[in-house]
Amino acid sequence: MTERTKSVAEEPVTSVLASGDVPVYEREYTADEEVLAALGYKSEFKREFSLWTSFCVSFAVLGLLPSFASTLYYGMGYAGTPGMVWGWLIAMVFIQCVAMSMAELCSSMPTSGGLYYAAAVLAPPGWGPLASWITGWSNWLVQITGAPSVDYGMASMMLAAASIQNPTYVPQNYQVFLLTALIMLIQSCISSMPTKWIANFNSVGSTFNIIVLAVVLIVIPAATNREEQGLPRFTSASVVWGNFYQGTDFPNGLALLMSFVAVFWTMSGYDAPFHLSEECSNANIASPRAIVLTSGVGGLMGWFLQLVVAYTIVDIEAALDSDLGQPYAAYLLQILPQNTTLAILALTIICAFSMGQGCMVAASRVTFAYSRDDCFGPLSAITKRVNRHTHTPVNAVWFNTVIGIAMTILIFGGELAAGALFSIGAVAAFVAFTVPIFIRVFFVGNRFRPGPWNLGRASMPIGAMACAFVLLMVPILMLPSVTGSDLDAAGMNWTCLVYGGPMTFILIWWIVDARKWFKGPKVNIEHQMLGRPETALDGSASEIGKSSTGSSTEDNKAADVDKAGKMG
Repeated sequence: MTERTKSVAEEPVTSVLASGDVPVYEREYTADEEVLAALGYKSEFKREFSLWTSFCVSFAVLGLLPSFASTLYYGMGYAGTPGMVWGWLIAMVFIQCVAMSMAELCSSMPTSGGLYYAAAVLAPPGWGPLASWITGWSNWLVQITGAPSVDYGMASMMLAAASIQNPTYVPQNYQVFLLTALIMLIQSCISSMPTKWIANFNSVGSTFNIIVLAVVLIVIPAATNREEQGLPRFTSASVVWGNFYQGTDFPNGLALLMSFVAVFWTMSGYDAPFHLSEECSNANIASPRAIVLTSGVGGLMGWFLQLVVAYTIVDIEAALDSDLGQPYAAYLLQILPQNTTLAILALTIICAFSMGQGCMVAASRVTFAYSRDDCFGPLSAITKRVNRHTHTPVNAVWFNTVIGIAMTILIFGGELAAGALFSIGAVAAFVAFTVPIFIRVFFVGNRFRPGPWNLGRASMPIGAMACAFVLLMVPILMLPSVTGSDLDAAGMNWTCLVYGGPMTFILIWWIVDARKWFKGPKVNIEHQMLGRPETALDGSASEIGKSSTGSSTEDNKAADVDKAGKMG
């Protein structure tokens, strides 16, 4: 056995291990493996992701074009074109603050557990398990609904395209369900491949996404037939930026904020590089850069798309109420010839497939990380296994697939029930994103040890802006579009139930049972106390219930001494 002489304190990490702990191992470690060891984990994946391929997976998860197609109803339906142009622009300023704060955490803690691990480490002593429990389950709810919601939207677009070609054809719910399930099964097979194959597939998919988005941004203004309808080629700027569509019973300002749900859902995937960091080389620099790059590039290109649509839409109400059941397809038919509409829909569908596959990859890594800490009870023994042939968490992929297909049964409940797959994403994602940032800003202070990518003095104000924005937006995103006697089941915003129900159950589970056995992230690497080689500790059984935030606490010392005594 080769023993390290560098302690956790000498690595640029904020770890569950105490500063005086020294990970030990049987061979020479690379720089990435040393950082992961200081976080308490053995390296189990091949590091075949780079900054570019991590960005590609993350950008594929964003899927700007298919995300826009799926959420146009909300972005345009609440406040009209001002909600699209002003809403996206304002929201992205603060979402970028969330992304930069997350990237800083990623640089200090580049592990697949991501936000879940960060919450456990940063929380005040004694609160680590609860913080990671809430963050982890909120994030898992986002991940597990990602691929089903994207693939449901993709299936709907495919059948809408068929309906455009054959107006007598009316898609049935069972057809949408079967097509969605088939898409998920194909994506699961791809997600079970070796890391290098997945990286290459997502690289091609993301490149295609970027090219298609650029093509659409050019084709729509160039090919629009608005002038043939007796309209100017583009709507005037005064109308686009100032003419609110009355899609809610609330004042225009609040309706503008409600339209942010489209931005939130679209931009909920830039945390993917965090979860892929154990498969990325130079992870504590490349992964945070990929997070910021995804948010920045995605935000800018998404805004350009919003502008193009806002300046060319003919009739908002007609697009929202179209018999096609797909506002994006109805919008394209308003301004483009049918063949051009079908071509753009086909490109969007291909982008949606890449997006769904990226969601599935990211979700499988989250499930693996949580299984490593036995969050799923007896099932964890199965879902935390890494396939010896592909070196990827194949069991986690198929575990998520089974749950995802089961969730798409909601399709048979109608549009309202199926919409729950989307509504949970916006709120759950940013709650999970913000909990560790909130703890970092208001509870940790200078005890946080930054990684090589950090915000310096700007860290605290940027983090505070991110937290304030999310705290403001979460209740607003749960508001229904109508009020008073007009509010019924069809007009209700069910986000509070779809997200609040499972989270309430999870909190009850914590109080009744989970707090007795869940102690937060489990280290799986052998480690010893600095200067005391005789106290080597078996990492396979180590549980860290109290966060150390990179500094040795009396509780950590006592736990190490107690374990060492038992092993001796």
